[in-house]
Amino acid sequence: MEVKVLSSKLVKPAYNAGATPATEYIPLSIFDRVTFQMQMAIIYAFASPAPSTAAIEKGLAAVLAQYRAFAGQLGVHPDDGAPSFILNDRGARLVEASVDADLIDMAPAKPTPELLKLHPDLEGELEEVVLLQLTRFRCGSLAVGFTSNHVVADGHATSNFLVAWGRATRGLPMGAPPVHHHKDLFKPRSSPRVEHDHRNREYYLPSPTNVVGHHGDVADNIVIHKAHFTKDFIAGLRGSASEGRGRPFSRFETILAHLWRTMTRARDLSPEETTTIRLSVDGRHRLGKPAEYFGNMVLWAFPRATVGDLLNRQLKHAAQVIHDEVAMVDGGYFQSFVDFATPGAADKEGLARSAVCKDVMCPDVEVDSWLTFPFYELDFGTGSPSYFMPSYFPTEGMLFLTPSYIGDGSVDAFVPVFQHNLQAFKECCYSTE
Repeated sequence: MEVKVLSSKLVKPAYNAGATPATEYIPLSIFDRVTFQMQMAIIYAFASPAPSTAAIEKGLAAVLAQYRAFAGQLGVHPDDGAPSFILNDRGARLVEASVDADLIDMAPAKPTPELLKLHPDLEGELEEVVLLQLTRFRCGSLAVGFTSNHVVADGHATSNFLVAWGRATRGLPMGAPPVHHHKDLFKPRSSPRVEHDHRNREYYLPSPTNVVGHHGDVADNIVIHKAHFTKDFIAGLRGSASEGRGRPFSRFETILAHLWRTMTRARDLSPEETTTIRLSVDGRHRLGKPAEYFGNMVLWAFPRATVGDLLNRQLKHAAQVIHDEVAMVDGGYFQSFVDFATPGAADKEGLARSAVCKDVMCPDVEVDSWLTFPFYELDFGTGSPSYFMPSYFPTEGMLFLTPSYIGDGSVDAFVPVFQHNLQAFKECCYSTE
C-alpha cells in the first residue's frame, strides 16, 4: 500500500471566548506512573461519503479545548520536578494522506505491518500526546489512524474523548467535561493497610538476570490471527461454562477462558508450567470516582493455573479462576494499592513497574478488552465507522477483544501467535470441548 503524505500540522484548542487559559501542570497519579509507557493505536474506517477534513479538524480543535491534556505534553513541574501533564495547548498532530486505490482492495482484515502506514511516524521521541492521520482512498473512504500516549489516558478516558470529538464535529454538546487528577484525589488511609502483595503484582524487584524488553527480530515470526466468535458460538460457550451455576459467567469471562485454554494448547507447553493472564480492571466505580475521570485508573487481575490443570479440567474451571481473581481486585484492593504506592514505597525499595511492553508473553497471556468501550460511537456526521480494530501490535500472547462491526453481539479476537503455532490455534479455536 503506497501512502502519500500531503500535509502535517498541529491542531490547537479553539476556545469559545478566544482567550487561551494559562499553562497548568497536573501531577501524574500513582496509576499513571504504574501503567504501560506506550502509544495506544487504533484504526477507524469510514465509508464514502466520508466526513470532510475541515469538519474533522474543526471538531478536533473544539474538543481539545475541553480535553486539554490531549493537546499538551508530558514533562515535569518547574517547582518540584514532579512528572506532570503540561496543559500548554501545544496541540495534536494531524497528518493528511492519500492512497490511489480503493479501501476494500487495500485494507487488511486483520492487523499487519501495512497498518502502520495509516499512522503518523511513531518512531523516535514524540512531542505530542495525540497523533492522527486521515488517509483518503480513491473510492472516497477514509481511514482514521489515532494514537495517544497511554500514560496520559487509559482506554476508558480515551473512548470518552473520541465520543466527545464526534459530537463536537457534529455541533452537539460534548457532554460532561473531564475530571483531572489532583493531589488529594487518591489519599491513603490515616492508618495505611497494605493488604495485598503489590510488590509482586504491579511491581517487581529487578535483577541483573531479569531482562525485560525487546529481543531481535522476533516480530518477524509472529502473525496476528483474527478469530470471529458469533453470537451463537458465544452463547454455546457460556452455556457450557455456566452449567450448574446460578449466575452465568459473563461474555468476557467465557471468551477469555476459552482463548486462554486455546492458546495454551496451541503453544504445546508442558503440564507443569504455570500460565498467567494479565487483565485490566477499571477502578473508577470501585473507588467511587466519576466516570469522567481523565487519566489512568486501572490495575490488573492475574488469574493463573498450571497448564495441566487448565487443559485437563473443563472450561468452567478456567472461567471460575478468572472470575475469582477479578472479584478480588475490588475497592479494598485499589485502596490497598493507594496506601502502598502514595508514600513512594516503590521508589524507596527500587521496584520497577511490571507493566512493560514485551515481544513475547509465552507462557502467559495479556488481554485488552474493548468490549464495553463505545468506540463505534465516533460519528463525525456521516454515521458510525464501518470498521474498527487495533493497529499492529506484534506481541505474542497479547489479545485484543472488540465488538464485531456487524453489530449483532458477535466478538472479534485479535490474537498474535508464532507462525509455528498458528495451525494448532486454528484447529482448536472453534472447538467447544
